This record gives sequence, C-alpha cells and structure tokens, in this order.
Amino acid sequence: MASSDCEALLNAYRAALARPTKVLLLTGGFDYWSNGIHLAEIEAADSAADESWRNINAIDDLARAIIETTDRLVISVIRGNAGAGGVFLSLAADEVWASDQIVLNPHYKDMGNLFGSEYWTYLLPRRAGAENATRITQCRLPMGVAEAQRLGIVDRVLASEELARESLVKLATGATSEQGFAARLADKKRSRAADEAEKPLQAYRDEELRRMRLNFYGFDPSYHVARYNFIHKVPKSRTPLTIANHRARRATDRPRAMVVPS
Repeated sequence: MASSDCEALLNAYRAALARPTKVLLLTGGFDYWSNGIHLAEIEAADSAADESWRNINAIDDLARAIIETTDRLVISVIRGNAGAGGVFLSLAADEVWASDQIVLNPHYKDMGNLFGSEYWTYLLPRRAGAENATRITQCRLPMGVAEAQRLGIVDRVLASEELARESLVKLATGATSEQGFAARLADKKRSRAADEAEKPLQAYRDEELRRMRLNFYGFDPSYHVARYNFIHKVPKSRTPLTIANHRARRATDRPRAMVVPS
C-alpha cells in the first residue's frame, strides 16, 4: 500500500467511524489482504529513503487509528495472502479472521534486515507471547493458517463459503448480538487505557521508527539493495539459509581444525 493508499484508507476508516456501527470488517481483497509498504512506488520515487519514511508513517497512522478504536468491534478478515507490515496491520484489530487457504509471511528481515513498524512490537507479543514473537520475526518463514491460529495470530478460520460479503455480515452481526457485547467493549476500553498507561503507543512507534530511520538513511544500504533486487527481479545467488536449513545443518556439522599442544 503506497502512502496515498494508506492516507485514503485512513480517511475511509474515519468515515466509517462516524457512522452508527457496532462492528467494522476490514476485508481486503481475495487475492491479498496487504503486503505493507509499496516497494515499487518507493523504488520509483525521486528519493527512495524519503518515500519509505512517508509510507511507513502513513501506514502507522492507519494502524494507530484501528488500535485506538475502543467504541466498537474491529475485525480483520484476511481473505487473501498477507505479508510483512500487512500481517501486523491486521493485528491492530480486535479479532483476525482468516481464510483456510491463505499464507502469511509475518516478517521483514529478508528485505535488507528491515526492522518494521506498524506497532508490531506492541501487537505481536501480546498475541503470541514475547518468545514466539522473536521466533516469528527472526525465522523469516511462511506460515499457514493453522499455525497462525495456534500462535494466536488468527482467531477464527473461515471456509471459502463463509468469505462472501453476505456471510461475513451475518457472522459479524452474530458477534454484536452476543450476550455481554457491551461488557466486552468496556473491557476493551479499560485494557487499552491500561496498556497506554504502562507504555504509550507513541513510545512503541518512536522505538520502531528509530530503527527504521537507520534502515532508510543509515550507512548500511542493505534495505535499498534488497528492494532494488526485489523490484527488478534480480535472483539471489543462493537459497537463503532460512529455507535451505539442510545446508545450515551441514555447515554446523562440518569438522573443525583443532590445535594440539606440542
């Protein structure tokens, strides 16, 4: 999603908040939900670093608006694949529903060791736990929906017949009519206030963007090289060790020279 896409989505989201609704469904498309910032738009910009900075702030603004919505239920409905910042943007909602056919790529590091933002350092640990959050972001592997549900990233798995608009509206209406819905919203508001008192959202954002600024403007050009290679379809010289783990094992099993004292 380019900067302008994120800004348009934020305006649409605010317009939806102005309506007397009890639940909002963030459905995305059937091909993909979101893959985060728009690397092609960034590559084409006069200043890739400046456009990267603008884009990540625009998607952060959208994520924050979703996180701070405490007067209604917000549900991300992932009907198509999602990757990088798109995965973490979905976690800003109260619930994540996902098609049983989708694949998630919840990591950034393959893009030149990009740190990532979208408040992931707040959103992911509270769902999957700190240890799993570290493993997920460092391993850089695709994730099926069953694993995502087991880890707490996905709350509800939907079959293909449940993904149509009419079915989703029916499911969402059922969620709002459940006994205790008002109490759930009250708990949501209290929880958000407690989290904010413990550590403000702005602190998470500042910490993430401090790392991202180094990715964009720092002396290490890895992000810019990786983005160029990705957009221009430059193949990798070898399969990454995160995928070719047999090669990683072989490297660790290799005998090492020993120095024997005379």
